This record gives sequence, C-alpha cells and structure tokens, in this order.
Amino acid sequence: MAKKPHVDSSALEAELVIDNYGKEQRIKEPSNSADVQGNTNNLLRKASKAKKDEFYTQLSDIEKEVKHYKAFLKGKTIYCNCDDPYESNFFKYFAANFKSLELKKLITTSFSGSPIVGGQLSLFDLEGLKPNGKQPFKIEITEVPDLDNDGAIGLFDVEMLLRSDKNSVTPLVGDGDFRSRECINLLLEADVIVTNPPFSLFREYIQLLEAHDKSYLIIGNTNAITYRETFKLIKENRIRTGYTNFNVGMFFEVPSDWEKFHHIDENGKKIARVSTSCWFTNFEVTKHKDFITLYRRYNPSEYPKYSNYDAIEVSKVSDIPMDYEGIMGVPITFVDKYNPDQFEIVDINPHFFSLVENGLEKPTQLKIEGQKDPYARILIRNKKVVTQ
Repeated sequence: MAKKPHVDSSALEAELVIDNYGKEQRIKEPSNSADVQGNTNNLLRKASKAKKDEFYTQLSDIEKEVKHYKAFLKGKTIYCNCDDPYESNFFKYFAANFKSLELKKLITTSFSGSPIVGGQLSLFDLEGLKPNGKQPFKIEITEVPDLDNDGAIGLFDVEMLLRSDKNSVTPLVGDGDFRSRECINLLLEADVIVTNPPFSLFREYIQLLEAHDKSYLIIGNTNAITYRETFKLIKENRIRTGYTNFNVGMFFEVPSDWEKFHHIDENGKKIARVSTSCWFTNFEVTKHKDFITLYRRYNPSEYPKYSNYDAIEVSKVSDIPMDYEGIMGVPITFVDKYNPDQFEIVDINPHFFSLVENGLEKPTQLKIEGQKDPYARILIRNKKVVTQ
C-alpha cells in the first residue's frame, strides 16, 4: 500500500503534499489563476478533514524497479510492513512472482489506523476472504503452487491459496504499526524490506531499518535527501536512489471521489502523479557506477562564487566543470547520478550538517551577491579533475 506525502498531480500541474500515513495537507494549483488558488484552499481543507488521501503504488512502477534486483531477492524473505495485503500492489507483485523471483517467504502486514484499509481499491473480489473490519492482520506465504493447473503462477493461484490455507492469514495482536514490537519481530525475521512507508515517518522508518541492518528497497519523498538521517547515509554511500529516473515521478491510485487526479486508467481507477517521489535502496545500483560526462571548463564569469561559503554555484548538473578542484553547489538531482568514485559529497545547503557536526558556524543560506538565493544545494568536490 502506498501512502504518500508530497505529491503533484501532473497533467493538471496540481501538487499534493501529505503527512502521517498519507494524509493530504495541501493541493497547490497553477499560479496563473487566483480563482483556482482560492478553490484549492477549499479543497485542501475538505480533503484534510475527510482524510481521503492515501495512495496505492502502481503495479507498473513496482515492476519497472524491482526487476533490477532479482539477484538480491533470490532465496530471501521479503517483508512489506506498510501494506494491506488485499489492497497493496506490492503484495500482488511479490505473490504473483513468488516462484519466478525464487523467494523463500513473503510477509505482509496491515495497519488498523489507515483511513482506507478495507476500502474500494481491493485487489481481490472475494467475499469472505478478507477479515472483516479494520482488524490488522498478516499474510505469510512460503509457496504459491499452480493450483488452477494452467501452467503459470498468477494472482488467481494466490487467491486459491489464501482460501485453502487457513494458516496464511492470521490476526495481529497490535495495530500493525511498523514500529510495534510485533512488527519489529517480523522485521527481524525478514531479509529484505520492500514497501512505500508514510513520508512523514520516513526518518523513523529508515532509522529502524538501519538499526536492524536490513536490506531495503523503499519509496520516499525526494525531499528526504535533505533529512539529516538520509543525507548522512547518501554521503557515506550507504544508500542511493534506485533505477527509476529521479525526475520522472510515479503514478498512484486514489479513491474514486477524489476531485484532483491526473487521468483515469483502463480499469476506471483515478490516477494521481507524484512527482516528488523516488526509490531508495542499500542494494547496489549500477547507474551509480557510471561517470557523469563533463564537457564544461571553469570560467569565473559563468560560475559565481557564494558570498558566504567557499564554493561556486553550478545551477545544472550537466554544467559541472571538469577542471574545478574546489567545492561546488549543485541541485539535489545530482544525487540520482552520484558516483562516489567520481565525486565527494561535502555537505548540503541550507542545513550544513557536516559543519554542525564539527562544531563550526554555518551560514543560514547560501548567498550569491546580486542574485536570488539558490534552492537546496548538494556541495560536492570532483575527485577526477581534468586539468588539460
């Protein structure tokens, strides 16, 4: 199940930003209409009050990313700890591909506090199969046989398995919160965590995974790069972005009564585009071994210096000069191309975590004399300077 903070509903250029367990907080409409903006504020208040605001990760987005990690998943126990199994495409994907991925076990748990668990986006149209109400539960699968004898493993085989195997579905004692002792015990059993955690709890979530030394592939807000916890892991090359392009965003199913969405798919589902989302993982990702091709050379007139920090401004990753030896400020999209063999990450604006950790005074914000303050910047140094 996907629960998204910081969303943008693309074709309409509407931006949705969400908090705890995917509760929408704001919808930002195009700025070319004051009337639209006023209407947006009304929608915000209504949506926030109604809490009809969780998102389900599209199966296609899961397929496109997870296919790259097949070698890492073979023989492993996968745990989706932010997913109602009957409504989550993460469960659908791993259950239907259990045999082809050669998984050892699949575990999924639901959360009783989710406002749309048991709602209209169920993957299964099976009366009596799903436990009644919002009682949290877990599903554990160790095999998915070809029960319909059609020569292939699919979702129908999963449905038949859940019907026939009474031990597959069991109630949880607690509420299914990923931080509960019950869910942490399941986490300890698992080898790999794959899910879309609530954006507002991303710091806690990734700290939990790191504390228990788990391999993971998770969806997060791109702004999570600027969190102290996440930035430190990226700087130390302990996590990285996934294969899906950082600037592409993802599409998510939303409830049918949503007024703002990107399009309606072939199944009649309303789809919203989340531009501020990406995959994070501590698996190896081969694109982060590629060197960025640099073709520009440093020219003081083209690369202004910050007035309060010894570094130059590089407004586009493609404009990084090949021959500059000092520190450079680049957009956070750099992280999606970061190769630690080519560059060193020094710090980040405006937080300057490295300066703070060393007890040094930090600027409040990078400044360029006579220009608008730059947005968030990753401060980097080239390890492979070309001087000729």
